[in-house]
Amino acid sequence: MVRPDGFSDRYALDEMVILSRHNIRSPISGPGSVLSRITPHEWFSWTSAPGELSLKGGALEAEMGQFFREWLVKEGFFPKYAVPEEGTVRFYANSIQRTRATARMFAAGMFPMADIVVEQHAPLGTMDPVFNPQITKDSDACLSKALEELYAMGTPEGPLKRQYALMEKVLDIKASPAGRNDTTAFISIPTAVSFLLNNEPGMSGGLKLACSASDALTLQYYEEPDDRKAAFGHNLTRKDWEDIASIKDRYQDILFGLPTMAVNVAHPMLQELLSELREPGRKFTFLCGHDSNIGSVLAALRAEPYSAPGAIETKTPIGGKVVFEKWLGRDGRMYADLWLVYASADQLRGILVLGPDCPPMSLPLRLEGLTPNADGLYLLSDLEARFTEAIDLYETF
Repeated sequence: MVRPDGFSDRYALDEMVILSRHNIRSPISGPGSVLSRITPHEWFSWTSAPGELSLKGGALEAEMGQFFREWLVKEGFFPKYAVPEEGTVRFYANSIQRTRATARMFAAGMFPMADIVVEQHAPLGTMDPVFNPQITKDSDACLSKALEELYAMGTPEGPLKRQYALMEKVLDIKASPAGRNDTTAFISIPTAVSFLLNNEPGMSGGLKLACSASDALTLQYYEEPDDRKAAFGHNLTRKDWEDIASIKDRYQDILFGLPTMAVNVAHPMLQELLSELREPGRKFTFLCGHDSNIGSVLAALRAEPYSAPGAIETKTPIGGKVVFEKWLGRDGRMYADLWLVYASADQLRGILVLGPDCPPMSLPLRLEGLTPNADGLYLLSDLEARFTEAIDLYETF
């Protein structure tokens, strides 16, 4: 994270809260699923069961934890071989294998001398309500506003015709079992969106199917070192891979990025994050969830549009982290900022050792209507007020 000259003389780090997406996992669908019916090719042979953290993903997350350790030791925030005092650090993950395993690997890299416990508040394999991006209020006012926002986005497939055509070519969908039954174009399958109480925002149709394929191809690109094998024998540019991943981004934006729906589904996570920022004696918090958590939280906080450089998933890169920092200014006031920290596509594919000479990517995130000072920091009170605004808005639904 690049800071202005003299920054460390003007501010001292007081607390860090991280909301992380899990690292590389295998596709949610396994053998015999729809993915095997939309291509004649064999998918990558994964080291983990469907939906679980891969061996590579675990190694990458430990690397990221080690980078944060080196960074915070340099800041004087933790000693080199820190064994944190009880209550000063917290690790909490959704009760899904890939999120718990990610948190454990990050903790191993960051605090290798400590026996860090990762909190789990629901049975393994089930969604913890704090991390579950489900609709918990379905008033007429809420749904009406969400539908208005959805229609303003245009048709789901509107910006994706070129990306669909590219992915259909990469999959060789016309030669697939589905293609032999006339399923040769994603856009020909009508897409529908649903908002149902106590369920995640849902989707059916062509964009949902295309999202599953986009997800699987993107994950295969991270794991398979041979470019042509990753693309089923096709020659793809980095821009082509960004186009394939953008299908998944569009899916996420529709379901979790609508401002009204984001406030609804992110409500428990917003409360959790604000509570951690206000927890006395807390120095470091790591919350591990999903891209839907990051997308909905940033939409609810009204983050300005951004695109992550060096990533093919430009909104919520795999293993990416929204980092909230609290700083004590020399003037006695508390400040805050937030960043997106993530490994680039090249770092993910090459498992490059992250460190001072090879840091992860970092992108400052800005919130609409808030003005940072000359050092890029918000007043902590302004950030807390933005959280409170989103939390209070939920209560009006």
